[in-house]
Order: sequence, then C-alpha cells, then structure tokens
Amino acid sequence: MDWLELARGPAMRISVAVFLAGVALRAVSLLRRRRDPVRSAARAGSPSATAAAFGAALHRMWPSAPFREQAAVPTVVAYVFHLGLLVIVVLGTPHILFLSGVLGVRWPGLPKGIIDAVSGITLGALGFALWQRLHHPVRRHLSNVDDYLSWALTTLPVLTGLAATTPIGGRYETLLALHLFSVELLLIWFPFGKLMHAFLFGFSRGVTGIRYGRRGVKV
Repeated sequence: MDWLELARGPAMRISVAVFLAGVALRAVSLLRRRRDPVRSAARAGSPSATAAAFGAALHRMWPSAPFREQAAVPTVVAYVFHLGLLVIVVLGTPHILFLSGVLGVRWPGLPKGIIDAVSGITLGALGFALWQRLHHPVRRHLSNVDDYLSWALTTLPVLTGLAATTPIGGRYETLLALHLFSVELLLIWFPFGKLMHAFLFGFSRGVTGIRYGRRGVKV
C-alpha cells in the first residue's frame, strides 16, 4: 500500500469516524450540561425566544457601533477566509466529485482558475489573520495552542490542495496524498478544538440572545 492508497483508504475512514464520533460526543456533552432554572418572569415587551435567538445571531454578524472601527478589518479578514473555504470545498470540482460519491447528488463547480484564485486569496487572508494575532497585544495574550493549531490545520489543506492542482513540481500522487493527510488531520482535530465554532456559534449566540431578551437588553 502506497501513501496515496493509505490516505484514500484507512486514514480517511479513521479520520471521518473520529470526526463524527467527536462531534456527537461534544453535542451530547453540551445537551447533558446542568441548566439553572429560570425563576424570574420575562420583562414586559421582551421578544419571544425564537425572535431573540435569531436577532442576536444576525446582529452579531457585524461588530456593534462602539467597536466597529477597531474590529472592522479583523471581521472582513475573517469573512474573506471563511467564505473562501466554503467556496473551495463546495464549488471545487474535485471536492464535488468526492462529495457526490457520499451524498449521491452532484452540482456544477467553478472553473479551476477561479478556485485557484480563491485559494490564493484565502491563504492571504489566513496569513494576515495570523499576523494580526501575533502583533496585536491583547489578541496575542489571549491566544493559546488551540488557536495556532487550529489555524495551521485549516491552512494546510488549502496550501496542499493548491500545490496539488498547480504545476509547481513534484509527483501529483505525492502532493494529493499530502493534501488528503492534511484534511484528515483537520477532521480529527475539528471536534476537540475551537474549530467546533463552525457548528456551535449559532447556538451560543442564540442562547445569549434569549437570556438577554428576557431581561429587556437590546443586542
């Protein structure tokens, strides 16, 4: 068995199993957490729980006015690489072929040149995000191993995927194996680090909105 066969076979199955089991474990642990009962009545005129949850989730998609000037650049950078990752995964033809084998449906993708350009922009945004984290005194102080490891494991698949589809030298099979291994490392780490915010951010914002909504706080 060569490296590409290992990456396509056992390594992929193991990483997907760890990903699914880890996500399920995190979900169960959150659902089983003790919740303090709500003993106070909702403030008069407070929105419904659904309205408060969706309102907070949507409102927090952009910084509040007092922080807008300072947070605008990091927010834009975050949107660029998040949307870039989404475009690469969902509209890149090799990924569509892989996902269609799992989901049983297929959709049209973007031309390779556009995906390569999006990959380059995404790498640039990820690099700038790292630079900001390293040079901002507060953000650097708050960052830990999880932040840097999550950044590295998010960046590696984009870098290796671009290398595998661009004639930069090296055997295609080797570069593809490296790309698959980087994706598998990402899948294994995903449920156990801050990358889980991809699934949890909406719920956390919703819970905050419901709690503040009952108290009459405008979010």
